[in-house]
Amino acid sequence: MFVRTLAGLRVAGEEKVVAHGKARVVRLVTRRDGMGFSMSDVRVAAGVVSELWYKHHWEANYIVAGTLGVEETNGGRSWTLGPGGLYCVGPRDRHRLHALSDVEVVSIFNPPLAGDENHDNDGAYPPGGDVPEGQAAMFVRTLAELRAAGREMTVAAGSARSLRMALKADGLGFSVSDVRLAAGSRNRLWYKNHWEANYVLAGKGVVTALATGQEWAMAPGMLYCVGPSDRHAMHAHSDLHLISVFCPALTGHERHDAEGSLAASGPVPPGPSA
Repeated sequence: MFVRTLAGLRVAGEEKVVAHGKARVVRLVTRRDGMGFSMSDVRVAAGVVSELWYKHHWEANYIVAGTLGVEETNGGRSWTLGPGGLYCVGPRDRHRLHALSDVEVVSIFNPPLAGDENHDNDGAYPPGGDVPEGQAAMFVRTLAELRAAGREMTVAAGSARSLRMALKADGLGFSVSDVRLAAGSRNRLWYKNHWEANYVLAGKGVVTALATGQEWAMAPGMLYCVGPSDRHAMHAHSDLHLISVFCPALTGHERHDAEGSLAASGPVPPGPSA
């Protein structure tokens, strides 16, 4: 189990300017972490327009704050997305982004980024491994639409609500969930069949490694990652809002068993090197 914070990574000089000066990014999880994906916090200022083409990757983007215009430049579709919007792009998807306000996005890549990449003249990153099959074209989902479709589930023995936004069937190699815990919620978990990264968007709480008793405060900008060796407990001191990324990807129907585990859904990544 390992923990990082946005503030700590910034202090360590890990914030980078990318997209030809149009975005600031802090890479929270990278290839060396061995989790099967990378994960970043991305900030874009109002008015910025970017032309991108991730021809060597699939990328899922969850909008945390602000309003973002997304346009499929080789297909003509367009969307205006606010908080809770998810758009996913791959090798066939040249696209244009227009920040209609200051925007914060959580970005997940597969193959995972090493951490030092910058965009080339096509708006792409260099190859980093095998590219997932993905979908035929970019796709967009929103919390409101998925809730209306009855996709929100109660999980973790009733202690959490999870809306699984990207699934194994999407072919990205990871799944993405929006997770909410009510103040006072407690649970004991053990993801013996997965690696999971959890990024706190709102609220406060504590996560505890049960093997050692070590505790970490949960607050916005805190990331904790757990794998097959990490029995852990969570206590929500206030309402908590998390983005949860699993590898192998969840099918979407899993519920926690008596050990706090989810059913196996594929090969488990190696996790961080010793």
